[in-house]
Amino acid sequence: MPVSMISAALVAGLVGYGSTIALILAAAAAVGADAGQTASWVAAICFSKAIGSALLSSWKKVPVLLAWSTPGAALIAASTGVDIHQAAAAFIFAGLLIALTAAIRPLNRAVNAIPAGVASGMLAGVMLPFTTAVAGHAASEAMLVLPLIAVFLLMRLINPLMAVLAALLAGLVIAFTFGGAPFPSTDVDWTWLTFVRPEFEPAILLGLGVPLYLVTMASQNLPGFTVLRANGFEPPVTEALGVTGILSAFFALFGAHTINMAAITAAICLGDDVHPDRTQRWKVGLVYALVWFMLGLFGPVIVPAILAMPPEIIAVVAGLALIPPLIGALASAFDAQATRFAAAATFTVTASGVAAFGIGAAFWGLVAGLLVHLLDKLKRP
Repeated sequence: MPVSMISAALVAGLVGYGSTIALILAAAAAVGADAGQTASWVAAICFSKAIGSALLSSWKKVPVLLAWSTPGAALIAASTGVDIHQAAAAFIFAGLLIALTAAIRPLNRAVNAIPAGVASGMLAGVMLPFTTAVAGHAASEAMLVLPLIAVFLLMRLINPLMAVLAALLAGLVIAFTFGGAPFPSTDVDWTWLTFVRPEFEPAILLGLGVPLYLVTMASQNLPGFTVLRANGFEPPVTEALGVTGILSAFFALFGAHTINMAAITAAICLGDDVHPDRTQRWKVGLVYALVWFMLGLFGPVIVPAILAMPPEIIAVVAGLALIPPLIGALASAFDAQATRFAAAATFTVTASGVAAFGIGAAFWGLVAGLLVHLLDKLKRP
């Protein structure tokens, strides 16, 4: 196993963890998870990714790298009126839907029938409030926030993949120096997983579970499969959906939301520079799995350190992490002229944050976009 394979997997793991861990913590806070449940969430999703990556890579002899659903975390963080037990039920529901997509062809076709512009409009609407919040925090806490933005922008010129990780590290330094954050206790609780009893509420399953399923499928799994194809590998679509869906449903019992195919971080590990022999490149999935397993093991140390930071820093790092996917979602939403108006309807309703009958804005944005799309199709000759 060449050193290049180990280094690529290590970079991919650290970039994936460091660039969006703040968003996971924001999602946990939004559903009222306590410190133990938050640590369990992070550990469970790391273990889930490690098991899935190792299993799929060794089984199919294809470098399958898994990630947590970043847009899904943004969706959860934007939710209101949902507690951790109801959220866990929604995560189970979303995981089962992903697994069923692999097994039931009509469901697969129904998801694929949703226009890409509408799905992207919903995703962009979910992420917009987080990115616009960066400017608000910069105005109210300039001394804490402006240095993070400066580090992010400068690192983008050198290595865009490391920009958010650099901002997170800068945030840690600022928080524990003049930010006044207390240092985490050295008495670490090494309890990795905490059982979270799910509470199944139909409105939450519709308002959070269904949108979580859709953004995971449209914004994570489909691009992940595309990245594999672009690098000359045939993605094991059915097996990947089945494994990630089942693992997501199981580890939801410990607070974790959905896992899915990686796209950006996967691209780091798929090139010829990782291993010259394409038939041996699947082994990078094993190293990647080991990296995530270790990140899960040391979560009880890492998570309290990040949670000790001022909430403004966590919010800004999360907002900065969502700028690239927001750009991609907006570009996809308004790319096809035939669905632009439907995408705009989806985007505006979702971004408004409106909720009705206990169901969140992402679901209503999707409904609005699909209705507009159907009306547009009716008027066409």
